[in-house]
Amino acid sequence: MQLVFGNIAALGEGLNFHIKSKYVTVEDCNSLLLTSVVTLKINAAYMNCGNEFIGKYVRSVVNLEFTSMFSDNIGDLAVINQLIHLKTLKLENIELTKQPNLAIMFHNLTKLQTLTLTNCRMFFLDGSLTKDLKSLTGLVLMPQDNINILQNLVEHLTSLKYLYLQGLGLYCSCDNAWLVSWARDNRKVQVAMFNPSMKELQCLTDNGINHLNFVNYSKVNCSFDIEFVFFTSTSGFLCIFIIVVLSYKFAGQYIAPFYHIASGWFREALLVNNKHQYRYDVFVSYSSKDEHWITEELLPNLERRGPPFLRLCLHSRDFQLGQDIVENITDSIYASRRTLCLVSRNYLGSNWCSLEMQLATYRLQVEHRDILILVFLEMIPSRLLSSHHRLARLVKTRTYLDWPRDPEMHEAFWDRLWCKLSSNKTN
Repeated sequence: MQLVFGNIAALGEGLNFHIKSKYVTVEDCNSLLLTSVVTLKINAAYMNCGNEFIGKYVRSVVNLEFTSMFSDNIGDLAVINQLIHLKTLKLENIELTKQPNLAIMFHNLTKLQTLTLTNCRMFFLDGSLTKDLKSLTGLVLMPQDNINILQNLVEHLTSLKYLYLQGLGLYCSCDNAWLVSWARDNRKVQVAMFNPSMKELQCLTDNGINHLNFVNYSKVNCSFDIEFVFFTSTSGFLCIFIIVVLSYKFAGQYIAPFYHIASGWFREALLVNNKHQYRYDVFVSYSSKDEHWITEELLPNLERRGPPFLRLCLHSRDFQLGQDIVENITDSIYASRRTLCLVSRNYLGSNWCSLEMQLATYRLQVEHRDILILVFLEMIPSRLLSSHHRLARLVKTRTYLDWPRDPEMHEAFWDRLWCKLSSNKTN
């Protein structure tokens, strides 16, 4: 059938156009008659203007039904997404697998209320097809062949009230398993499944021959026991909790210092390409109450003595303003070749000095080098020293210096200490 409308005067809106033929071609695609159509029913292999589907020229259509014959000359049905006034759409006997733009065919159809796909060939249905169908209340699917229906198909169908599935053939895939539980538990949408050729919903296996009961397949292969999941997750959490508690009990004192040393090492490694390059020669760990000894004795005899001149790191002078104290201590210890601990009664009573001693000893254990030097500014009784286990162990295993009470011995003391601290710098 070849349609020629000719010159037709403007028609009022609301024209219903029903056509039944084998093949239909239209000559006057921009006819006013087509622009007046609100209901279009086509029962033909195709109805085209040239090579284009007629739907492109019926922009006011509200109801569209197209029953074809699996024709290859049907044209690109993606033009349906331009029919923004559509409220009902029915496609029957159409080879959708050969439509190059199937994914966007139903886009922009925000007013569509009923969609019927009868005896159409397609591989799968997913959310890319239905993302704009916010007003869809009814979905009727009667597929020609087995398909996969993905769960995101219904995610965007917020207004859906009924889903009718007839002659549904599914593949034995867990992608389809959601359909059974969704149909059973959903209270908002009425779901009807009807298959006149069989009493139960079946699925096709991968070999393309055997059929299985889809409900049983889903239970065996795609479902999980929620109680078992809760049991295993709870057991796993308890095991992790016990391990963490035991680790903290037996190794908690090592975790924080090791973290600070490791973080300081990495930060320094990122800033300094040469791992033997240091900002300071000596990090001085001392109590603020011994500041007078630092200014009167230590600085004149170490930092101002040279060459080579030693660069000392003092917390009162060299710590970065605004930075966390622990980070300042860690950075300074690692940025120094050695750590010099000036032990006194004030030192033993300071928590910050205890932390500096702790971090310095852990660096000593990690690097296994001669980087920690102890100097006792005064005599410490054994009973007082024994309560500080870390320092007591160092005193038993390492050689240390005592600040001499005899002024005549001061020069020898400084010579010995200066030679020790400047040895690596000279080399």
